[in-house]
Amino acid sequence: MRTMIIALGLTAAAATAIQAADAAAGKAAYDKSCKSCHGQDGAGNPAVAKMMKVDMRDLKSADVQAMSDGDLAKVITDGKGKMKPVTAASGSANDIVAYLRTWKK
Repeated sequence: MRTMIIALGLTAAAATAIQAADAAAGKAAYDKSCKSCHGQDGAGNPAVAKMMKVDMRDLKSADVQAMSDGDLAKVITDGKGKMKPVTAASGSANDIVAYLRTWKK
């Protein structure tokens, strides 16, 4: 029971941290650290995708937007597949996630 209460408390704290994220600061961090590969609108840079031999998912797509905030932040900070961790954005990962959420269709 105590473990469940602690888990719920941690989940609530994480949700509060994500909600407190700043989309405007996230846009600035995205423009600096993400835009060159993922494009201005999140659709992906075709030249980078071709060079890396990957299919970049549109960050506005339903499957990306369905990911949890924590999972998106983890991809930013840890990388995924051929995407390396974005160390320059690690302190602003939650802000970047907040900015990505502004693209939700």
